[in-house]
Amino acid sequence: MNTRIDFLEKRINEELGKVLVNEEPRSLFDPPVYVFSLGGKRIRPILTLMVADLFEKDIEDAINPALAIEIFHNFSLLHDDLMDKANLRRGSETVHKKWSANTAILSGDAMVIEAYKYISKVPHRYLPELLEVFSDTAMDICIGQQLDMDFEQRMDVTEDEYLNMIRLKTAVLIGCSLKLGAIVSDASAEDINALYQFGINLGLAFQLKDDLLDVFGDFKTFGKKPGGDILSNKKTYLLIKALKSSNEKQKAELDKWLTAEVFDPEHKINAVKNIYEELKLSDLVENLIEKYYLASLEYLSSISVSDARKNSLLNLSEQLMYREK
Repeated sequence: MNTRIDFLEKRINEELGKVLVNEEPRSLFDPPVYVFSLGGKRIRPILTLMVADLFEKDIEDAINPALAIEIFHNFSLLHDDLMDKANLRRGSETVHKKWSANTAILSGDAMVIEAYKYISKVPHRYLPELLEVFSDTAMDICIGQQLDMDFEQRMDVTEDEYLNMIRLKTAVLIGCSLKLGAIVSDASAEDINALYQFGINLGLAFQLKDDLLDVFGDFKTFGKKPGGDILSNKKTYLLIKALKSSNEKQKAELDKWLTAEVFDPEHKINAVKNIYEELKLSDLVENLIEKYYLASLEYLSSISVSDARKNSLLNLSEQLMYREK
């Protein structure tokens, strides 16, 4: 149990619990409040505050950028769930399921605006740089999401294309979380860049781990039913490698499930999962996760503070890499 991380999470949740609770109409703002109430790891805002700790700054100087990151992250999940037609998020109904698709769209838009309002609360000297970093990240995430959707219609997605997509869709927000914390902590340009690259590599490893858990995770710990990526034909690293590495029989089986319009969901999940197991793709992805994780640690080691001050970031990184949910 890391009491400092627990404290930072509690501090974020305290402030997040105040977001949009008194705004009207409630039909617009109840869905975001509901989304925030579902919890989550709060990894990104915790990272922002941890960087303030890293440079021995007051975390209150970083609380508004941290909240902006978390609000924007939850907006992206809300819209992702709508586009993916997902019924569950963190074990509870998604917004479009509990309310409607139109509500999910408009409430998500309101969350983006609120995120920018929190960014605007930083001291003026930081605002131009923070706005540029945050806006570039927001656009990258939109590009990543579009690529993810485009890939669903393609059978020739390469490994490099996939890794670039998850860099944009997932890793840049983790990098941004760290970078915003470093900027308001008056870190050097070298340390700001090192923290950003630490986040990018950690984010790539994190998403690959998420892809692995989506197939091989336990519903009780993962929070959503495994196999969602298989059912939606998402071009994950697992599927891309399977299409490339499969023999004729396996390839024919994959093609059958990828083109089937009517099927039993459990049957499809089990059939594709069996091919992944035959090809030992879990081991291959674990090795790639380790590669990015080790690269992230190299960037962390280069930051110009004592190793002792880096321990919290190191411990959190280990938790993310070896998690089961």
